Amino acid sequence: MFTGIIEGVGRIAALEPRGGDVRLRVDVGSLPFDAVQLGESIAVNGVCLTVVEFDAASFVADASNETLALTTLGNLQLAAPVNLERAMRPTDRLGGHLVSGHVDGVGRVLSIAEDARAQRWRFAAPVALLKYIAKKGSICVDGVSLTVNAVDGEGFEVALIPHTVTHTAFAQTQAGDAVNLEIDLVARYVERLLGERSQEPQA
Repeated sequence: MFTGIIEGVGRIAALEPRGGDVRLRVDVGSLPFDAVQLGESIAVNGVCLTVVEFDAASFVADASNETLALTTLGNLQLAAPVNLERAMRPTDRLGGHLVSGHVDGVGRVLSIAEDARAQRWRFAAPVALLKYIAKKGSICVDGVSLTVNAVDGEGFEVALIPHTVTHTAFAQTQAGDAVNLEIDLVARYVERLLGERSQEPQA
């Protein structure tokens, strides 16, 4: 599990095709990387990946065909900046919201507008995901926990404060770029519970 609070920005150092899937090497950049362990989880642009090798400045992870097809990882280029977060510990503060690292769909940046010192970002989202996105609810975009300011039939809008832009890969993201989206876990479980209740036999 993750919190959606980005700990550092890294870069794609290598992309090695392996029988249809890809092995990535990620330079950790500003990510605190002490006491890393084989098998631990690191979110890369919101995608939970497993560390299979590492050195003092980078780690290696495998991205399956499923991951490549359903996220933006398959289209990353060498040196592309990526948001990084190590898995949360039981003692960590939950500064964002609970994030699984399992991407629900790919969206796109529609527009970026200045709003005083902040920025207003609009994202297009797949129609199938829009019913889970609520005004003032949480959403994870490229691994970043954000609060939804508005939502309509095309997508949603958020406000990014200067700190968020400066300390994430959003600093180099542009209108038209694809982004990974993960809806709030609460929305998933509410739908499941309501679905099961509707199938219960009536007394």
